[in-house]
Amino acid sequence: MKKYLNKIINGDCIEVMKYIPDNSVDLVLTDPPYGIKADKMTMGSGNHKWDKNINDWDNFIPDKKYFDEIFRISKNQIIWGGNYFTEYLKSSVHWLIWDKLNPNLSFAEAELAWVNNGKRVRIFKQYSANLEKYHPTQKSIELIKWCVVNYSEEGQTILDPFLGSGTTAVACQTLHRNFIGIEISKEYCEIAENRLKQKPLL
Repeated sequence: MKKYLNKIINGDCIEVMKYIPDNSVDLVLTDPPYGIKADKMTMGSGNHKWDKNINDWDNFIPDKKYFDEIFRISKNQIIWGGNYFTEYLKSSVHWLIWDKLNPNLSFAEAELAWVNNGKRVRIFKQYSANLEKYHPTQKSIELIKWCVVNYSEEGQTILDPFLGSGTTAVACQTLHRNFIGIEISKEYCEIAENRLKQKPLL
């Protein structure tokens, strides 16, 4: 595990996770792609092979094997967009809601995250417009820091197998957690690495 800690790994997470021991990660905090442009695909069919192209993030849909690996290696999970993957997730009454405080958008007014255990729905409110973005579906740094603070402790290890532009890694570095970031796009890995070097961290 030590060779993965506080590193951004360029690769397909299903291949990388095979080398991570059972229950060795305290929390998986991630926002998987859910195939916005994959109109002709069946959810979880596995028929589409994801290109390693920075513009192909919204064509890929992770199937059951990705979630099986996530559950194998981690003790707890927060999966943003979990409402798109309910066939792979156990029933839970604990969901997170990001209220974007911006009604009448052409996009969703809120986003949901599935949490593996807990007893209540929790709401994070933050105006979503004008947030600086490096990735089309990027979550705000304040939202991810809120997740990190409330669902982990200092010194624990958090994995994001769909790292994107690195927000989870930045939040972990800022809040003194170990991180493991896996991202298939080389371009986004470079963006994430650059964000980690920024002072102050954003």
